[in-house]
Amino acid sequence: MIRLLLVDDHPLVRDGLKARLASEIDIEVVGEAGDAPEAIAALAAHTPTLVLMDIGMKDVNGIELTAMLLQRAPALAVLMLSMYDSVEYAQRALQAGARGYVLKDAPSSEILAALRTVASGGTYLSPVIAQRLFRTPVTRNVLSTREQDILACLAQGQASKQIARALNLSVRTVESHRQNIRRKLEVETQADLIKYAVEHARRHGGPAA
Repeated sequence: MIRLLLVDDHPLVRDGLKARLASEIDIEVVGEAGDAPEAIAALAAHTPTLVLMDIGMKDVNGIELTAMLLQRAPALAVLMLSMYDSVEYAQRALQAGARGYVLKDAPSSEILAALRTVASGGTYLSPVIAQRLFRTPVTRNVLSTREQDILACLAQGQASKQIARALNLSVRTVESHRQNIRRKLEVETQADLIKYAVEHARRHGGPAA
């Protein structure tokens, strides 16, 4: 029996998942949570064997929460449920310890297959993610030369005014480039963008002051 904990900050999503899983004789939903504190409490109270984890939650996102839960229960299996068909997010989720990444708009049959695969010790990636992962380099060359320059400056800890002076641009132009970089890399916040820039620089041997 799979003891499943549902973690999603939308009650309607959790209700829909519970309704779909109710007829599955090998899956029991033992708890649910809408944020990190609730998930940590549910982990202790219900001892699930598998967590179906939303990625895009407020305050603490699903990737960060996955790492937090696995610190408390290393044998726990986590399947990420995401609306983002992004290689970057999938890689970050797997690095945090998730065993699978499935899309929210996938057919219910695929989500069930992913749950059972991960619960049995396997790894599951939605087909679209798997295709992109094996076709696309780990670091995607989707940025223009100017955007790559700005990313390198961010990795060195430079603010927009400093970047504008260094590259002979207006601050408004730098801010516009930063927004475009976030959109292309599917990074949610400016803090996440800076974190990405630093990690990207380290992977490629660049300066990360």
